[in-house]
Formats: sequence, structure tokens, C-alpha cells
Amino acid sequence: MMQYLRLPAIAIAFAGLGAGAVAAYRLTAPEHAAACRTGSVTHARLELLFGLGKQSGDEVSDEEWRAFVEAEVTPRFPDGLTVLTAYGQWRGRSGNIAREPSRVLVIWHRRGAAGEADIEAIRQAYKMQFGQESVMRVDGVSCVSF
Repeated sequence: MMQYLRLPAIAIAFAGLGAGAVAAYRLTAPEHAAACRTGSVTHARLELLFGLGKQSGDEVSDEEWRAFVEAEVTPRFPDGLTVLTAYGQWRGRSGNIAREPSRVLVIWHRRGAAGEADIEAIRQAYKMQFGQESVMRVDGVSCVSF
């Protein structure tokens, strides 16, 4: 009877190893998903979407936003970033649709474990500081030249 259980256990072990290998490859592999023209290189493109509505009903002010970027984002991504002013809506855990002014932070960077930790630290800091349920993250790959 134990021999019948052996093959499924081996299959599950190899499936787990394969999934781990794919995750590791995605974090460390050269980004050649985009075919870039001569003179440009691939960078990870990160977009973070920040709602400006506070639980109190107030909004994150321009001064609070700039202070957040200076304290949390710039030290982690000093090479540059872009902030876009936006308006958005989304459905929260409560099921209600929230409509609010927003900021879209766009950063092009080299992928790696340190960058991942920095990105998540930014998201957590914003949620904690301004009582947000979520900070949306969108990842992509871009060809970049200067």
C-alpha cells in the first residue's frame, strides 16, 4: 500500500520544486521579455496607485503627499520617479465603491530582491500613515534610454 503513495508524493515534491524555480527565475532572470531598440535597456516598470481619501473623510494634502514621497520613496528609489495626478474608483472589502483623487507613482528600476523589499515598505508605510486599505501595484517591463 505504501508504494502506491510513493509516486504521488514524489510528483508533489517535484511540482513544488518547479514552482519555486519559476518564482526564483522571475526575480533574478535577465529581463528580455521586451525586444528593445539599440541604445535602450530593459527596466522593470512599477506603478503604485495611492488613494488620497482618509478614513476621517479628509484628503491627503499636497504637503503630506510630498513629505511622504521625500521620506519613503526618494530614499529607496533616488534615481528618479514620476508622479501623476489622477482620479479613480475601486471596490473595497466592504463592497462599497470608493471614488477619490489619487496619485500614480511610476518608477523604472532594475529588478531584484532589494527593490521588492523597498516597494513593499512604501506600500505598507502609506497604508499605515494614512489609514488606507490598499495601495495598488502594477508591474511591467519597459525599454528605457536616456
